[in-house]
Amino acid sequence: MKRLAIVGAGGHGKVVADTAECCGWEIIEFFEDNWSGRETNGAWRIAGDTSTLLNHAREYDGVVVAIGNNTVRHAKLMELVGVGAQLVSLIHPHAMISRYAAIGMGSVVFAGVVVNAGAQIGSGAILNTGCSVDHDCVLEDAVHVSPGARLAGAVQVGSKSWIGIGACVRQSIHIGSHVTVGAGAAVVSDVADSQTVVGVPARPR
Repeated sequence: MKRLAIVGAGGHGKVVADTAECCGWEIIEFFEDNWSGRETNGAWRIAGDTSTLLNHAREYDGVVVAIGNNTVRHAKLMELVGVGAQLVSLIHPHAMISRYAAIGMGSVVFAGVVVNAGAQIGSGAILNTGCSVDHDCVLEDAVHVSPGARLAGAVQVGSKSWIGIGACVRQSIHIGSHVTVGAGAAVVSDVADSQTVVGVPARPR
C-alpha cells in the first residue's frame, strides 16, 4: 500500500491529505513539530514530529510539506531532501494542468486550479483552491498562490512570495522574492523584493 508522510498537521494539511486521497494514496500520516501528544488531524493519524520523520523518511513512498509559511516550508523541504526523502507533488484530479506546463516537486495543486500552457511552477509551491496561472508564467520555488487569485500571462513571481486570496496580477508583471500581495489586490506594476502591496491598484503598504 502506498504510504505518504505529510509535514504540518494544520488546516492546510487536511486539504493536502484530502487531495492525496483523491490521488490514490492509501496510508497518510502526519508529522507535526507542535505535536504535544495530539493523535489525529481530522481523519488522519499524527505519527510524530519532523525529527521522527527524518529518521524514517525512506519508509514512505512519498513525502510532502503542508506548511503555509513559505520560508518554513522551503526549509523543511531541504531537510527532507538531505535525508533522501522521496518528495512528491499532489495534483487534485479536478485541477486542469496543461500538458505543456511544468510543476516542481513537493508542490500541491488543489481542486479547481487552472495552469495553462508554458507555465513553469517551482518546487514546494502551493496552488490553492480555484486559482489560475495563465500561459508562460514563471513561479520560483516556495510560492503560494491563494484561493481565487488570478495571474495573467507571462507573470513572473520570485521565490517565497505570497499572492493573497482573490488578488489579480496583470500580464507580464514581475513580482520579486519574499513579496506579499494582499487579499483582493490588483497588481498592475512590478513589485520589488520583500515588499507588501495592497489595494486597487496595489501599492506598497
